[in-house]
Order: sequence, then structure tokens, then C-alpha cells
Amino acid sequence: MLTVDQARDRAAAIVEAARRAGADAADALVAADQSLDVSVRLGALEDVGRSESAELSLRVFCGKRGASVSTADFAPQTLQDLVERAIAMARAAPEDDWAGLAPAERLLHGLPPQLDLDDPIEPEPAELKARALAAEDAARAVAGVTNSEGAGASAHRGIVALATSHGFAGGYASTTHSLSASVLAGDQGAMERDYAYSTARHARLVEAPEAVGRQAGERAVARVGAGRVESGALPIVFDPRVGGSLLGHLLGAISGQAIARKTSFLLDALGTQIFATGVTIHDDPHRPHGLRSRPFDGEGLAVGPGDIVRDGVLTTWLLDSASARQLGLEPTGHAARGGAGVGIAPSNLYMAAGHLPRETLIGEIERGVYVTELIGMGVNGVTGDYSRGAAGFLIERGEITRPVSEFTIAGNLKDMFRALTPASDLEFRFGINVPTLRIDGLTVASG
Repeated sequence: MLTVDQARDRAAAIVEAARRAGADAADALVAADQSLDVSVRLGALEDVGRSESAELSLRVFCGKRGASVSTADFAPQTLQDLVERAIAMARAAPEDDWAGLAPAERLLHGLPPQLDLDDPIEPEPAELKARALAAEDAARAVAGVTNSEGAGASAHRGIVALATSHGFAGGYASTTHSLSASVLAGDQGAMERDYAYSTARHARLVEAPEAVGRQAGERAVARVGAGRVESGALPIVFDPRVGGSLLGHLLGAISGQAIARKTSFLLDALGTQIFATGVTIHDDPHRPHGLRSRPFDGEGLAVGPGDIVRDGVLTTWLLDSASARQLGLEPTGHAARGGAGVGIAPSNLYMAAGHLPRETLIGEIERGVYVTELIGMGVNGVTGDYSRGAAGFLIERGEITRPVSEFTIAGNLKDMFRALTPASDLEFRFGINVPTLRIDGLTVASG
């Protein structure tokens, strides 16, 4: 696998080649990774997989015309052909007044922040197998579990390097270790499935196999015998596993591309109250060993922590350099680079913990639903209309009682955001993290 220095040198070399071939400006991303995955089922090894890959993506500009190309072939002639093809495509492309590299004065210079993303210890297949077996054993030991879909453990290491023709060259390595288990409970014809997993940058930070497995088993057993819930307007409580999806809808609505194209239900919301007072949503690319930490964004810009929503008020759009120019604003360091070009992505996004304990948030509900699974993608990014299938548990007189499934929850995201109350139980387990969330007055329709 490429080293960080090798990847950075290759990115810089092809940028220089593009400049020599006639491009006015260029940038290139080299991404390389290697993975080891082990899966087991019913106490036996099912699969061991090892993969290694590398890809280079080149973006060139000829005046206001641009094009992006990518390849997994690093042969010298292939790269030369790639440069010539990219320039030919750019010259044939329509003019774009907003095209170009990020502002040179905003590029990251000097030493990048040390984020502790790279675990130097690479596990052996036998070690991953033992973790997966221990997780599955713990899940199958839960009373009521009747079958297993298996367990898996994996280790991944990736390299990212970016170079631009106006002064940036940088790269970094990161590792990801994961453990998961998925089991079934109940009798044939009425079986329920659930899962648990843990992911961390360092192997030592992954949850114990016994804890992951036990959680998967207990979740599956709790779902057995699911009934229906009556239709009506009810308080909905979102488990943190699914509550983060609400922030995903927020991100889509405040991305620079959506605002520039006027395809967002939050088009005129900048600087206004979109959540209740007290709600804060923070983005922190510098979180040590965070799952989405990064020293620079997809265009080489320096990044730093900041509030996206502060005390309920939307404080910023998420902008790459092109959408920022189109809107007459400054890029925010949220550019994400891929083979198809530049998009928008947050780093370690989270909603700050509220003041109410989870037990109080639920205990105040006479009748409602605790949602643990969301199904389908019935969200309109232009209007904010929201309708998704769901499963979870009934809340009766402040207690989580019996499982329910085959219902939909519906509302409008503008109203949902304003009615949202976070609990105080925030944990950092995923790339996007939220505490338990309560939204009153959503429409529940039984299937």
C-alpha cells in the first residue's frame, strides 16, 4: 500500500503534469486503502477477505471550464492519457462562472493538527475471528435468540493525499476497526432481527465483543411479538441509533449546492430560529480519533470546530468554494472530494446534550412511540415533508412497554425541528451523534 508521502508525491506530480499540458489550474486526490474482514456464523468461520485498492482523481480548469476524471491505474502512460483526456474534456465543457480552486489564502499551511487517527497495530485474522466468535456467542446466549445472521470483525487503513496547483500538498492516514453481530429471535414465521456494532479509529476503543453481542441479542428478543399502534398524533422519541438521520436531513437542506439551486426547505433560514432555544449542533473536525476527523477539507482548506446551529439559530450554510462564490460568501471547510468532483460533507457532527434525563423525557409521555428503526426515504428536501416507515416500542404512562411495527410517522421537518427536545444522554459512537430526541405531535399511521 502507498505511504502518505508516496500518495502526496503522486498527487503533486499529476497536478504538475496537468499544468505542463496546458491546464490553468488543477488539483488531485490520491486515496488508497487496505482492509481485512472476517465473518463467522453459528460458531464457524464463514469468510476471510483482504482487499487493497488505490484511486487517483484529477480536476483541471481551463479558464472557467472544468472537468474531473479518475483512475485506479497508476501506470505512467495511463496517467499521461488521463491528463490529456481531462484537459480535452475541460476545453469542451460549458463555462462555469463559479468554477475554480479554493481561495489560496484559506489553504492549510504548516503542520496539520495531530488527531490520533492512525492505529499502528494491525490485527491478525485469528484475532479478528476470535472477536467475531465472542460477539456471536454472547448474542446467541441471550435467552430467546433462535438463529444468527453472523458476526464480523474488520480492520481498515486508508491514506488520503491532496495536491493543488496553487500551493497545497498534504495527506494523512487513518484506521477504522469494527465489530458487529446480527441475530434473530422468535419462532419460525414470526422472527425478529436486530443487530449491534461498534466502530472506532483504534482497536482498543472498540466495545468488548461480549457487550456488542449481548446488545444485539437483547434487541432482537425485545422485538418479538410486535403489535400495531393506533393512528393519531403522538409524541415520538427517537433512539440515538436513528435520531442522527434527522441531522442528515438538515445537512442536505443547508448544503451550498441546495441553497444555490434553491432546492431547500430552509432556503431563507440563515440567521433565523429553526430549532427550539437551547438546541446547539456542533461540527468538530479536530476531535481526537473521531470517526470523521480530518486536518483539511476536500479542497485543502484549513478546518476547525464551530456551531452550525447555536441556541436554535442556524448560523451557517455548508459551502465548498464553488457554491460559496455563487452565493457571494466564503467557503466553510466542508468540501468533500470524490472521483466525480467536489461535494459537501460534515466532520464529527453532533447535537449537544439537553438538560432532561432520558427517563424524564420518556416519563412525561402518557402515550407515544419509542422509535428504534426507520424504513424508506420518504423525505422531500424542497418542502421538508417527512414520512417514513418505522418500528419500535409503545410508551404507556411514562414506560416503554410492548414492541410495535408496520407504522409510519409523518410531519414537516420545519415543524419537527422546532418541536425537538434533546435528552442529556449524548454519547459519541457514530460519525453523526445525537442524544435521545423527543418530538411531540407527529402523525402516526398504522400499516
